[in-house]
Amino acid sequence: MHVEDLLQLDSLDLTLLWGEDALLAREVGGVTATDLEDPARFLQPGELVLSGLVWWAAGDGRAKADRFVSALRSTGAAALLAGEETHGTVPEVLVESCRAHRIALISVPAHTTFRAITEAVYLRQWGDLSRRPTGHYALPENVRTELAGLLAEDAAPDALLDRAFAHLGGPACYLLTATGRVVARTPAAPFLTAQQAARELAGAAGTSLRIDGDTGPDGGFGPYDSWHLHLPGEADAPPRVLHEIADVLAQYRHHAGRREAAGRRAADELMALVGTAPSDGAALDSALHAAGLPASGPYRVVVASLGGDDGDGAVGALAEALRHFPDEPFAAGRLPGGEAVAVVRADPDADGRTALRDLWPALHTCRPGTPLHAGVSALAAAPDGLDSALSQARYALAAARADAPKDARVTSVEDLTTLGTLLAGVPAEVRTAFSSRVLGPLDRGSSSSHRMLLETLEVFLAQHGSWARTAEALHLHVNTVHYRIQRIELLTGRDLSRLDHKLDLHAALLCR
Repeated sequence: MHVEDLLQLDSLDLTLLWGEDALLAREVGGVTATDLEDPARFLQPGELVLSGLVWWAAGDGRAKADRFVSALRSTGAAALLAGEETHGTVPEVLVESCRAHRIALISVPAHTTFRAITEAVYLRQWGDLSRRPTGHYALPENVRTELAGLLAEDAAPDALLDRAFAHLGGPACYLLTATGRVVARTPAAPFLTAQQAARELAGAAGTSLRIDGDTGPDGGFGPYDSWHLHLPGEADAPPRVLHEIADVLAQYRHHAGRREAAGRRAADELMALVGTAPSDGAALDSALHAAGLPASGPYRVVVASLGGDDGDGAVGALAEALRHFPDEPFAAGRLPGGEAVAVVRADPDADGRTALRDLWPALHTCRPGTPLHAGVSALAAAPDGLDSALSQARYALAAARADAPKDARVTSVEDLTTLGTLLAGVPAEVRTAFSSRVLGPLDRGSSSSHRMLLETLEVFLAQHGSWARTAEALHLHVNTVHYRIQRIELLTGRDLSRLDHKLDLHAALLCR
């Protein structure tokens, strides 16, 4: 399907605001809805971008429009479809920006839904791919009736998937999350680990249809919310049948999302109590029960952050990660201050920390380039230890951020086994103040002599206070090393023959 084909669909009533012939001839690879000011990280080349322009406000300048449109250009978007409902019309400054960045712009009237556009695109694509007789395009009526009944009975996704494909001979099919978690599979589908499932989705073989969750607060879908209906065999089901099955599963997602929202409210109430020390014991037990957790431990507390977002985005990442471990129930929510926190009923015989650490890169690939960190507490034997576990998890999170500020990292308090890792969790301003106070003029001075003394101190401590090895490493005479150490002691007020003073200076160097 090409961009210009959309304009030929009278049912959509779309209007071309700007677009050259070459741009209108671009092939459409998919559809994404977003109202982020900078949606680049969620877009794929060839996608149509649907936006209600919620990110735009009357009086906003050209720079804001350019930021949005340039994100589309940089990711290779096929065209922008802008809704008229929010502002009554598409702002002229957006038209100018699309013309400058060479992005085709199409206006969507208020009576045309984004869902109608999405369905039109995918139905056209699936129709182009299919060369089977018309009678093979739709699910049989009895199958649709049975699936509707299973939805009404709140059946599990495995049952839905099994019944949906039974009339086709029960081919292997999976329902996967973006991180490779297997939500459901047909009986003929072999077991896949998360790593194997992720490779299946990333590979070119088979057929995959994306099933997005309900629209979030920003008008778009979160990076961890997508499900994928995946068939390893390309010709195992007609495209129209897959579309109808995907629609059934989207309805299941909608109902499951409502339950998750209720669970999230219970989790938020639990986190509010966990963050209050000391917590009321009876209230805490009641909150644990409401959140689906037992009143007996052991527990772990996990705190997560996603770039500059410690709220909904981080909660989504944390919840998706913990769903990979069905034997350890959890509740994930936000503290009153906005931090993303989960309480996990931990299996004391399982190494949940290592499993979470191994999974973390899969979450990072959903939003590459965005730092993703987590801190994990030690085991808390009972509910009254959750506030202490929260403090531990926060400290471990700070250490993870300090250790890999632009990457993805999971750190547990059990990982803090050296002075360096312990200090990494100390707030940066505290580390700076400590280093400056202990090193004194050596830290504040910018002269070459001060830099020379700092180097000598570092080598001296690294050589465990050995005069001879320090002299050898620096290519100096031992007397010169003695002289420099005396100068360091004079300037810092520390005695390097004492272990505690050596530790103070070593810690100060680590804090620089």
